[in-house]
Amino acid sequence: MKKIQNQLKTVSKSLAGLAQKVEKLSEQINTAAPAAKAAAPRKAPAKKAAAAAPRKASAKKAAVAATGAKTVLDTVYDVIKRAKKGVTVAQLKQKTNLDARQLSNALYKLTKKGQVFAPSRGLYLKK
Repeated sequence: MKKIQNQLKTVSKSLAGLAQKVEKLSEQINTAAPAAKAAAPRKAPAKKAAAAAPRKASAKKAAVAATGAKTVLDTVYDVIKRAKKGVTVAQLKQKTNLDARQLSNALYKLTKKGQVFAPSRGLYLKK
């Protein structure tokens, strides 16, 4: 029983010493943190999506230009460009051999770029 009491006393002393060290460290951090925050210049929030998109597009364009292959957007735009009265989604599927999702994504991107518009549902014309 006496051994256990002695061990408990030594553990409590070491815990008290550790608690004092933690308090000192936290005080040092608290006094250093405001000075570091005041000294650091504030950065303007970066637009991640806008900065990342051109790099991806230029890398893809460079790869396509090197191989001479057409992208999905190019093939869809070429079909729409050749049609004077516009092209329906069914016609685009047949001429490009793309699945519905690829075609939908390509049409969305082309309309966002302003190259294509839809005068009525399912019909696409070149601007």
